[in-house]
Amino acid sequence: MSTKKFLLQESDIPKAWYNIVADMKNKPMPMLDPQTRKPMTEEDLHPLFSKAAANQEMNTTDAWIDIPDEVRELYKIWRPTPLVRAYGLEKALDTPAHIYFKNESVSPIGSHKLNSAIPQAYYCKQEGVSNITTETGAGQWGAALSYAAKAFGLELAVYMVKVSYHQKPYRRSIMQTFGAQVIASPSMSTKAGRKILTNNPNYQGSLGTAISEAVELATQTPNCKYTLGSVMNHVMLHQTVIGIEAEKQMEMAGEYPDVVIGCFGGGSNFSGITFPFLRHKLKDGKEIRVVAAEPASCPKLTRGQFQYDFGDEAGYTPLLPMYTLGHNFSPANIHAGGLRYHGAGSIVSQLQKDKLMSAVDIEQLEAFEAATLFARVEGIIPAPESAHAIAAAIKEAKEAKEEGKKRVILFNLSGHGLIDMAAYDQYLSGDLVNYAVTDEEVAKNLSECDKI
Repeated sequence: MSTKKFLLQESDIPKAWYNIVADMKNKPMPMLDPQTRKPMTEEDLHPLFSKAAANQEMNTTDAWIDIPDEVRELYKIWRPTPLVRAYGLEKALDTPAHIYFKNESVSPIGSHKLNSAIPQAYYCKQEGVSNITTETGAGQWGAALSYAAKAFGLELAVYMVKVSYHQKPYRRSIMQTFGAQVIASPSMSTKAGRKILTNNPNYQGSLGTAISEAVELATQTPNCKYTLGSVMNHVMLHQTVIGIEAEKQMEMAGEYPDVVIGCFGGGSNFSGITFPFLRHKLKDGKEIRVVAAEPASCPKLTRGQFQYDFGDEAGYTPLLPMYTLGHNFSPANIHAGGLRYHGAGSIVSQLQKDKLMSAVDIEQLEAFEAATLFARVEGIIPAPESAHAIAAAIKEAKEAKEEGKKRVILFNLSGHGLIDMAAYDQYLSGDLVNYAVTDEEVAKNLSECDKI
């Protein structure tokens, strides 16, 4: 086993986030008010989000947005994160490709999600907010926001997708350790949850359902705001610290990636690693590919449709322009809970529409096979979500071998899997299976979506 780390200094932590929308020729289409069908304004978002987050969400002109000093101070706890040359994986694959990964698993909660949790909690605190709500799938975002909420003295309620609530009890425990209230979603505590459970008492939940419950609680609780870990523009913005650091580290390695890969649920870690590199393509015409690796059981980019859709199941959110499987889509209960979202963020959707990026879908068993190989040769057990990016990187490395050409591959290791060992137990005992979405299921959900 052999690796090489490229490490930055504390002074190299980015001082500004990169706002890719400012450099996009075709800007994302606007969010729409579901009642009036008119574009939303920044002020329309104030009842839901902090004013700073709403401003960042709507900013289409400033390529760089300053990171507050208080946020950078907390970033220093784990940033800059290492860039690693994966010699062990290269050797195992017998490939001429050079494989690098950005290791975001070193954060206090084990994933990239803190990059946005901290600024969102900070902005709420600055505005005098006392309570915040959110949803979480696998629990990485809920854990991150629980940490951030405690750092700024905020009360937090987390709606955790029910299947993950039971699959990942220790992540629930992490949230509770930091002082958050964790509710399995769908629940009986909201109108949206009660309606869903009345129609389907055994429903195991989705991120769309959990969002509905979190939004409902935020809008009905005094001095409360809603925060979220993916999909929205301001979340993508905060995550660009990953790629900005990686740019410097690839320079240290003396290479530039041919392809940059991130696993894909709603787009947070994918955007974080890819957007700073896409900047060179948008501004300078540099040849680079960026690839989103999504689960075959929830293939919104590879098999979804580009149209306006709700970000949640109950229809509380604005209408977003997105590649979607339909907001009523009920994904299989795969262990990569963070990737079980029905749609893609509007920035990513526009980039996909303009063919500035591509996507691949990965079966659950292929993801765990890749994760197990990676663990054995690199010494890190990856989160099931991150395993999708590893599987896509392995595909690229094998193609390089077939072509007999060097290929520089960079992927984001968005989190570790040390709290996901129940999933590995199932895989190693042969109890995990693949889940296929039929064309009929996709068409049915999209037909319902067309009625919006």
